[in-house]
Amino acid sequence: MNNNAIKIGFVSLGCSKNLMDTEVMLARLANAGYAITPDETEADVVIINTCAFIESAKKESIDNILDIAWLKEHENLKAIIVTGCLAERYREEIFKEIPEVDALIGVGSLDKIEDAVAAVLSDEKFSAFDDKNECALGGERIVTTGEHMAYIKVAEGCDNKCTYCAIPGIRGKFRSRPIEDIVAEAKELEDLGVKELNIIAQDTSRYGVDIYGEYSLAKLVRAITDATNIPWIRLLYCYPDKITADLIAEMRDNERVVKYIDLPIQHISNNVLRRMNRHGDGAVIRDVVKRLREEIPGIVIRTTVMVGFPGETEEDFNELCEYIKEAQFDRLGAFTYSREEDTPAYDFEDQIDEQTKQERYDIIMREQLHIMEKKNEALIGKTVKVLCEAYDVAAETYFGRSTSDAPDIDTKIYFRPEIGKKRIAPGEFVNVKIDDVIDCDLIGNIVR
Repeated sequence: MNNNAIKIGFVSLGCSKNLMDTEVMLARLANAGYAITPDETEADVVIINTCAFIESAKKESIDNILDIAWLKEHENLKAIIVTGCLAERYREEIFKEIPEVDALIGVGSLDKIEDAVAAVLSDEKFSAFDDKNECALGGERIVTTGEHMAYIKVAEGCDNKCTYCAIPGIRGKFRSRPIEDIVAEAKELEDLGVKELNIIAQDTSRYGVDIYGEYSLAKLVRAITDATNIPWIRLLYCYPDKITADLIAEMRDNERVVKYIDLPIQHISNNVLRRMNRHGDGAVIRDVVKRLREEIPGIVIRTTVMVGFPGETEEDFNELCEYIKEAQFDRLGAFTYSREEDTPAYDFEDQIDEQTKQERYDIIMREQLHIMEKKNEALIGKTVKVLCEAYDVAAETYFGRSTSDAPDIDTKIYFRPEIGKKRIAPGEFVNVKIDDVIDCDLIGNIVR
């Protein structure tokens, strides 16, 4: 069979770490001669890279599989391959409950994707679930985030064993990539034109402890900045208990590391943190936030919190609310606790009803909205450096982000160019004076 005549469609769900797995599979199939199409309706085979972190993610994955299954029944789609976390977690159930699925690939078997495609095109069922703790890390990728921005995954898996989290069971133990491999990939991304490099892992701040015997994120950042000229380097998914003095100093002194950190705290109550099996108590969290603010003036701190964890009392929740008011996080996301099988918290007593969870979520997000509104209003009249991402045809305006905003999750800045000036390309830096705030986004105009 001529691979060039076979069109492969992809649906990538979940986090940026999952997206990178998709990019590796894309490269493998492109190198095997398959044609990649962004339109699932014209594909011969669709690969769905799924998420299964919490109930809402599982539902989204299943809904996408069922949507693609409709194409198989009513259009010309020949086969469906399911990969990623849902496949890893529910390998037995998927084949039984969704017979339209032709192949399953676990998180440790991405290198079997060509075999899976060949099998399903021959009308054969296929599955591969190799040891996720032994599979290769990294690999050639087709970057899907545009030429100006990319993620780079520096480790896989997680050893934290938070009681609510299924990720260690799905993704396996924590494994770091060697510095030299990551640096080589960063140089390749720079050659593609990448201006912003977002460093990610399940627990980025743990980087290196398994292969170098110490937390080595600061060393990695220095190695990347020594080997490349990428202007913006951003750190995502750093745990509070692993923020070392060396890392703070690197963020402070390295001009190309943006003054932004993603620091998921989950809670502040010692009672809740202990039941979650989080490393570090409320005092550790308060101290690291204080140190980051004192030692890195102007740093933007994003965090994530969880409400409705089993046993979370009104007192616990009120303590969290008060701390959010006190800390004034620049960016904050919240989740309601999702009861996940095969996690210790699933069997905890004092499960909290869904209505109470939602009420607590709404209170947290209302408070954070007030904080964001004040912080955004304070930017009116100021000029910020913006990385242009694209042109919004409907709004007839460009948009991009400042160093204060991570891709996909944070504020966008919309702006118009100077009258009569040339088109602005994605990846170009411009100075934008902020004139207005609409919802959580900023509006401005280019200035010299």
